[in-house]
Formats: sequence, C-alpha cells, structure tokens
Amino acid sequence: MSRARLRVGLAGLGTMGRNHLRNLAARDDVTLVAVADPAPIPQHHALSVAPGARAFADPLAMLAEERLDAVIVAVPTTLHRAVALAAIDRGAAILVEKPLAGTVEEARDIVRAADARGVILQVGHIERFNPAVRELGRRLADGALSRIYTIKTVRGGPLPERIRDVGVTVDLATHDVDIICHLAGERPVRAYAESTQHVHTAHEDLLYGLLAFPGGVLGQLDVNWLTPEKQRHVTVLGQEGMFQADYLSQTLTFTRGAQELAPEYLDGYAPTFAGQTATIPVEPAEPLRRELDAFFEAVRGGAPAAISGADGLWAVALANAMLLSATEHRPIDIVPLEVP
Repeated sequence: MSRARLRVGLAGLGTMGRNHLRNLAARDDVTLVAVADPAPIPQHHALSVAPGARAFADPLAMLAEERLDAVIVAVPTTLHRAVALAAIDRGAAILVEKPLAGTVEEARDIVRAADARGVILQVGHIERFNPAVRELGRRLADGALSRIYTIKTVRGGPLPERIRDVGVTVDLATHDVDIICHLAGERPVRAYAESTQHVHTAHEDLLYGLLAFPGGVLGQLDVNWLTPEKQRHVTVLGQEGMFQADYLSQTLTFTRGAQELAPEYLDGYAPTFAGQTATIPVEPAEPLRRELDAFFEAVRGGAPAAISGADGLWAVALANAMLLSATEHRPIDIVPLEVP
C-alpha cells in the first residue's frame, strides 16, 4: 500500500478508545474519518479532538457507510466478534483491543475470518510495546538468564468505570498470560487458579493463577480490581539473578545472583546472600504509539502483524482455562489450539 494517508475508523470511545483517539488525531500518516460510540458525550469529545471525523452511534453503521483502510476495535469485549467480522467483511485491516474476544470460539471466528479474507489482524496486547518489557525481552532472548525459574506478574487497580461484561481474568489476565508466554518463549501445559468476587456485581474481581511450562518455567499471576492504586510489574527470576520491570515507570533493574557474593550467616546457619542491583537504561516511549506504528506499518505492507491473531487466541484460551480451574478447583491441562 502507498504512503498516502490511511483512512481509519475508531469503534468505541471508552478508556482505551479515548487513548486511541488522542494518538490517531496526532498522527500525520492517517486520517481519522469516523468514530462510533452509543454515548453522545464521548462522541462530542471525539469531534472536538478530530473535528473532521464523522460520528456514529453504531459501529456497524460506521463500517457500512464509510470506506476505511483500517479499524481500531475498542468496543466492549462482548461486541468484538460482531464488529471485527463486519470490518473484515469490508476488507479493512483491524487492530482489536485485548482481549481478542470473551470466548475461545469467538476469538477463533475472528482469526479464521481474517485469514480467509487476507486482511491484517493485530491484537492490542500493548504491554509488549512497553520499553521496559521490550528491553527485558531482548536481554532474555540474548541469554541474560541461562535458565528461567519463574515469571511473576502483578496487575492491580481500582474497578474500571465501564467494564461490566467480563471479569478481571478475561480483561486483565490476558495481558499477563501473553507477556509470560512471550518471555518464556513457549506455551504452558497446565494451569491452576483461584478467584474471588468482592465488589464486582457479576464477575470475579481477583485471581491468582499459576502456569506450568514444558521447559520447567513457572508463571505466576496476581490480577485484581481491588487495589486502590495501579500496580503493573513483572519479575523474572533465573540462574544468574532477577530482572524486575515496572510498566508504569518504564524502569528495569537486574539483581545479580549469589554465585560471586560472599555469604553472611545468621547465628551460624541459614545463609543469606545480598544481591547487587543495577538499573538498566530504558528509553521511555508511549507503548500505544509504538503499537499503532507497528499496526500501520503492517497495513501498508511492510511487516506482519506485531501481535498475531494466534497470540490473541492463546491469551483468551489461557484466561478461560484459569477461569475453569478457579470454578472447578482443579488443575487444567492445556491442549494445543487449532489455529488457522
């Protein structure tokens, strides 16, 4: 595709939709020609940010009436399948906010349709574009830890204003299962989880999960909508030491292991080893802007989708496996997915 400005539509003006709106309006390589949201106030806000855009109450009407090269799907999760399939049918490339869908079946429908139509499908697992996570992934791929023992994630915060259609596992844990699999370099073979429901009226709002990988890595997830402040970080423990990345501050540290350090003894036994921590330089950047850069590069034909439909499908499957485990109070064996 040429370097002409891409015609883009934005479906959904919730929290992530408004972030997309801000980024799209600031780009000089795309034109935001249409937005869709049923609420008048978000529509009015969108038109103030992108005055040349046309507002719709229904994303399907937007797709039927506008000629679009690409569509950002940021509607509630239960609407992802209908909006994504309509966009695919029109031949538009799509970036679907995570989770790709609420169920494995709906996610697979989207992946199959995009594959059959030959359109770009990128899934919005934005944390992969966080500079601290990217630097961590680069170092792990280069062998900074000869052997990874555990990958532990923490993702907490207050209950979101508009999320009522799914629980914290599908909405938030999909971030973390994707990151854990990405850093581990493989898919898990078993999942176990426990969940509770405290303030959400319809779904779980806290989940502790455990993933077992064939190479011996254990993945641990702590996700909730109960923490009064946002917490986002990942810890990777391995043979040479420990990496810690904070998504919010975009910082990365490495604490060296004990092999080269002299032990200190407590009362003659229980040896402990004081690690040495170094801060690793990370160039800050807005992850969403990087995500959109990758998406539009793929749309123009210069690269494959940065986060594939298969990756998004796996994240949904693993989240649902943990939900099943929490419901039935038993480990769940992960079977290979049929991916187009």
